[in-house]
Amino acid sequence: MASVAQWVQGARPRTLPNSVAPVLAGWGAAAALGASHWARAVLALLVALALQIGVNYANDYSDGVRGTDTVRVGPMRLVGSGVAAPGAVRTAALISFAVAGVAGLVLVTLARQWWLLILGAACVAAAWCYTGGPRPYGYAGLGELAVFVFFGLVAVLGTQYVVSGRISLTGGLAAVAVGATSSAVLVANNLRDIPTDELAAKRTLAVRLGDQRTRALYTALVAVPFAVTLVLAVGRWTALAGLLALIFVVPALRRVRGGATGLELIPVLRDTGLAMLVWAMTTGTALAF
Repeated sequence: MASVAQWVQGARPRTLPNSVAPVLAGWGAAAALGASHWARAVLALLVALALQIGVNYANDYSDGVRGTDTVRVGPMRLVGSGVAAPGAVRTAALISFAVAGVAGLVLVTLARQWWLLILGAACVAAAWCYTGGPRPYGYAGLGELAVFVFFGLVAVLGTQYVVSGRISLTGGLAAVAVGATSSAVLVANNLRDIPTDELAAKRTLAVRLGDQRTRALYTALVAVPFAVTLVLAVGRWTALAGLLALIFVVPALRRVRGGATGLELIPVLRDTGLAMLVWAMTTGTALAF
């Protein structure tokens, strides 16, 4: 039976910036429109965190039962390592999705936008089908696109909308920036896993592109938020605070461009996630105040 520490590790806490950052950016974009309903923002954060943990457990379960995680160079997986039964991990995923659903229902009730329930259901379906189901899209090289859409466009603009009742060009730019950086986290993860994914017939985008082009894609993606920062700074110079994220991007980029492989790429995931969090926090604050 897995220990509490192993369950926490299985939830992949290092990925949680992927869910916190879009809410911070979306709240900042909403505050720029003169709206800052804290209760709705907190509920949106709870939805995002629960969905992230749910997709992590679902990914652990689906990859584990397929045998994809039997040989890996990344952090421990609950099912793949044999420390937890597949059914238990699946239940953990379903509980996380249920928490997201309840919080989402309360949020939709407060916002009085019932059509958002359809969007919430789509988020849960996308989370499960990433590596689950008969044809997981994560095995077909579509994971990065899904991350850009759901952790960027949907999460940022969804937060802005439920908080302010509107979306804006500023929110759209922030959504693109967060979505690109979030996708970069997955690109770095899949770059690390190219050898084992090829053995498991997991045709991620990194496997399809190959090592060098995947590194070029990572470089392009992490540059996006800084381009957005310069655009936002034209009308609000305080947005330049987003450049502080370079503190984390530069060392990550050095590793990727320097040819790091395997375990050497794990710090890249951490630093890219922290860069996204710092960018969202500083940019969101600049937009709000």
